This record gives sequence, C-alpha cells and structure tokens, in this order.
Amino acid sequence: MTIKQENKPRLQKRYEEVIKGKMSDSYKYKNVMEIPKITKIVVNSCVKDAGLNQAQIESTVNEIYLITGQKPVVTKAKKSIAGFKIRAGMSLGAKVTLRGKVMYEFLDRLVNVALPRVRDFKGFSHKQFDNKGNFSIGLKEQLVFPEINYDKVEKVRGMNITFVTTAKNSAEAKMLFEEFNIPFMQ
Repeated sequence: MTIKQENKPRLQKRYEEVIKGKMSDSYKYKNVMEIPKITKIVVNSCVKDAGLNQAQIESTVNEIYLITGQKPVVTKAKKSIAGFKIRAGMSLGAKVTLRGKVMYEFLDRLVNVALPRVRDFKGFSHKQFDNKGNFSIGLKEQLVFPEINYDKVEKVRGMNITFVTTAKNSAEAKMLFEEFNIPFMQ
C-alpha cells in the first residue's frame, strides 16, 4: 500500500522544510507551534465611483477572481456618509481571504511574477508592519498580474494586500517574509 503524495505549493514546501528550521534556530523556540507562519492573505479593492456605475463592481470582482483564483465577496457600506455620496448598503468594492494552498500559490505569483513587473520598485518599507507582525502592501494597478488582459481593462485600479501572521512582533514577521523572498528596502 503506497501513500499518495499531496501536491503542495512550492512556497509551502519551502516553509515546512527550510524556513521553519531557520526561524527556530534564530529565535530558539521551545515549541513548534511558536514558529511564525502566514495564516491568511486578504486582497481588497475599492471602486471609487461604485454608486454611479455598478458595472465597475462586477469588473473588479472578475479581476480579483482572475488574480487570486477564488471568488471575492462584494463589500458594502455599513452607514451613509453624505460627504462621500455613500448610502448604507451600497456596494463599494470586493475582497477575498486566501488560506492554505491558494494562499501559498498567490504569494508565489506575487513575489516571482507580479512584483518584478512593478515600475520603479525598490522594495517595501519596514514601516509597513504593525505591532503584531502583520504586513500590508498596496499596489497601484492590477495590471502587474499576468492574468489581467490589458485590452479588457476598463479602468486601472489599485488593491491592498494584507498578510496576517502568527508572529509576536514585527522583527519575527520581517524575517519570515525575507525568507519568502519578499523584497525590502535597505
């Protein structure tokens, strides 16, 4: 009887075989569960004039689906804000939460395909970490992902990507992301 090998994403294998060991050696963790890991990635995109054109919400949902491979949820306003012409319940954008294999595959494509296509990119700032080890980045355009066809894009939109980790502080999280080859400024 043979055991079927599970097809794990490349970065997930790297985390289990290499990164866990390096992190454990550096911080001398007593328990394996203390080693920081990425628990989820949240991709969020807001549409500026969502109230005026509902088709923009649909195109944003389709683009996030193409980029992440998972169907996003449409985000809605919780309360009305007259200054921004927003009413409660109005669709404002789309977001998706990635976990497991899909998360590692998205991280791999982000680091190795999308970030090298960003113009004048010098790396991320160390100030993009919060006190709990989470890391947030913003991309100015969705066109850096090869899944998006330039000819079919109605409007260039940015997106926020948040990496949620189990790290206790930003130093642990920074080492974790450096091991995943995410570029930081010097």
